[in-house]
Order: sequence, then C-alpha cells, then structure tokens
Amino acid sequence: MTSTTFRVGGDLEVRRLGFGAMHLSAEPGPDRERSLAVARRAVELGVTLIDTAYLYGDGGANEELLAEALHPYPDELLITTKVGVARTGPGGDWRFDGRPAVLREQVEQALRRLRVERIELLQLHRVDPDTPLAEQLGALRELRDEGKIGRIGLSEVTVDELARAREVVEIASVQNRYNLLDRAHEPVLAACEAAGIAFLPWRTVAWGDAGARAEVAAVAAELDATPTQVALAWLLGHSPVILPIPGTSRADHLAENLAAESLRLSPAQRVRLDGLGVAS
Repeated sequence: MTSTTFRVGGDLEVRRLGFGAMHLSAEPGPDRERSLAVARRAVELGVTLIDTAYLYGDGGANEELLAEALHPYPDELLITTKVGVARTGPGGDWRFDGRPAVLREQVEQALRRLRVERIELLQLHRVDPDTPLAEQLGALRELRDEGKIGRIGLSEVTVDELARAREVVEIASVQNRYNLLDRAHEPVLAACEAAGIAFLPWRTVAWGDAGARAEVAAVAAELDATPTQVALAWLLGHSPVILPIPGTSRADHLAENLAAESLRLSPAQRVRLDGLGVAS
C-alpha cells in the first residue's frame, strides 16, 4: 500500500500530498479573502506541507499571506519557501541571484514575513549561473548552522548539479517540474529516490493538459474520478519520495486534489498511464 507520509531530511514527517500556494492572490479585496480561506481550509483538511517562495506575490507577499492565514502554525505544519530570485537585473528585472548577501537577506526577510525563528525547509529557487554553486550553498549552510534554516533543498536542478550540491551540504529536497505527461527529470527523480531525498514536483497536472489525453480521461471514467485526480494518484504511486504540491485558489479544487490520495489505480491502469510519459 502506498504510504501517505514522508520524512523530509529523514526526520520531519509530512503528508505526502501537499499544497502549492503560488496561485493564492495577495491583492487586497475579495480575492485575498478567498485566498486566506483556501489556505486555512488546506490545513483543516490535513495538509501538512505548504510550498511558497519569495518570488510569489512579487517579493514576499505570498509568505505574508500564509502567515496572516495560519499563524500561529500547527506543530505538524511545514511551510517551505524558496530564495535565489531577486529584482537585481537591469531596471529592477527579476533574475536568478544566488550571491550570498542576497540569499541571506531573503532568508532574513522570510523569517520576518512568516513570523518564525527558523525555516524548517529552505529551497534554492534556481541555481544562479553567475555565482559558484559552492558559494550559494555555503551561504545557506551558514544560515543552517546559525539555526535560521533547518534543512536545505534545491529547485530545477540536473543530476550533476544535485551531486555537486551534495558535496557541499546535505540536501533534503528537490523541486523540479514533473508530471504524468512530462518526465524530463526522471533521472533526477531516480537520484532522489536512491538517496532518500524528497522530490516535490511542480506543474503536477500539466496545467490541466492531462485531461485532454484520451487514456487519462478513460481511466478517470473507470474510477469515477477526474483527470486531475488520476494524474495526482499516478504521482503518489510512481515513487515513494514524490511529494506533489498541486496549487489552486479554489476550495472545491483543493478538496478534489486531496481526494486523489484515496484513489487506487490498478496495475493495468498504471501500465496504461506509464506509457504516456515524455522523457528526455
């Protein structure tokens, strides 16, 4: 039977099916109120892993929204955020920026916005090609040693980058684009599985494209489920280290996503779905 939990970093237990907060609007007004309600509903429904980032909401607004909705946090709740993208490009444009001073400042800001003294899982949003990887991870390792970070993760990395990163510091998670129809990062997933590293796929349902595939729709009809639920159930059964973080701004879609945890694909159905992947 597929396990519904995973220990991130070997010790921090979370429910494998989490929630991505990227789509929650932080703009004042009805949309913000709905976003606050959805975040609270996620926790009410048993979500213990919520993903956000400095980038979401144009520089920390998403983090502030989650704090407003959920602080003081339940003991079992893990809010993971990401740093390493900043408005430091020409004219204040967003760019990958992993310079140690920038990473440190973003972590300090995240601690303040999330109203915590320690971020239990902090992920490098992207590897900055203009800053040595060892310097980027060295800065995060220093913050970990200072007690401001509990565990360190990566996002959108290759197998080689993951291997080089692990020579610098322990890596607890990897967040790469991955879903039923897009398996370009299958080698990275395999490396994570071999090392017991949590793999948090983003774009978990291919922005709804899965429902356009006849095979996915057929399996969904057989199970009286939605194509989205089939795509999430496939992820949960594909590898024990996968922690999907589907995002939504609607409470009904949230409930639909979480119901995928109880969906059971037969071996034959899984074989049919396995054949849909596009790997490279």
